[in-house]
Amino acid sequence: MNDPTPHAHPDRKLLLTTRIPVRWGDMDAYGHVNNTVYFRYCEQARVEWLEQSGSAVTPNNPVAPVIINASCTFLIPINYPATVVLRMYGGEPGRSSVMTWYELGVEGDERIYAEGSSKVVWMDPRTGKSVPLPEDIRAKVS
Repeated sequence: MNDPTPHAHPDRKLLLTTRIPVRWGDMDAYGHVNNTVYFRYCEQARVEWLEQSGSAVTPNNPVAPVIINASCTFLIPINYPATVVLRMYGGEPGRSSVMTWYELGVEGDERIYAEGSSKVVWMDPRTGKSVPLPEDIRAKVS
């Protein structure tokens, strides 16, 4: 099992820290947050970061960020009531994409409860083809 304590990643840049309250309905039959909800927490952080970066996901944008893969490793169960503290990191940008990583913890506890990643690619919604990473996004992750 991975070490569940926060650690530094010299190849990653902290992009966002957000807090998300765990809802009663986030739990499963075992009394802890359902594994699918962790992906929703990461999605929420990603959307917050995109909105703050000027790349909000809206039908009017000429270029749109989409994820092409996502993963999550569950280290410690999260239970209700709690507030998730999610740290989102970015890596070296590519031509049209950037890797993002997530560390999920619980407020008041320094351990990492889950860690995940996703690759975000910018595309032209009209063609479905990748497009160069917007310069403002490139600057934020570099």
